[in-house]
Amino acid sequence: MTTLSDRFTRAVDYARIAHARQTRKGSDIPYLYHLLGVASLVIEFGGSEDQAIAGLLHDVIEDCGAAHESAIRHQFGTAVAEIVVACTDGSAERKAEHESPEEKRADWTRRKRRYLAHLADASDDVLLVSCCDKLHNARAIVQDLEDPRVGLAVFERFTGGREGTLWYYGALSKVFSERGSAPAECLARVVGRLNVLSVD
Repeated sequence: MTTLSDRFTRAVDYARIAHARQTRKGSDIPYLYHLLGVASLVIEFGGSEDQAIAGLLHDVIEDCGAAHESAIRHQFGTAVAEIVVACTDGSAERKAEHESPEEKRADWTRRKRRYLAHLADASDDVLLVSCCDKLHNARAIVQDLEDPRVGLAVFERFTGGREGTLWYYGALSKVFSERGSAPAECLARVVGRLNVLSVD
């Protein structure tokens, strides 16, 4: 059983404050919802407290800035910080350098290819947190695809569009399955459903 201490509570508060102005794409749902969901999946699949905390903080550098790395390392330890860094495919500052849709799409593709290559050698700790993140995201996309008020328009929210998003989640599922990550089977089922619902 995963034992959660006051560190986990402090990490929830850190994530809440860091992402306070952010919501899930296409909704008014506080972004903390996703972070709690990822941490919950990490615990469900047998992760440690460090992994669960990394699940809470996995998007802080990417969405809120590179300065958070040292704060996370100081407050939650090297193990947590290393997982968070390894789950980050680009800082908020680096993403902001690209302005036009073409630049953003090219940068997105580069980052995703790099991240996929990185997962091939990533530690089991990183794989669990990353796979839980992708599983939670994929489930959210499927939920929107099944909602007649949203449907295929969900892909308009993503830099990769429908084609890029389907490619990326398919490639992620393959890597996680090959590496034997605990949530990989669940992710494969959700990605299968995602593909079925994405046909015109």
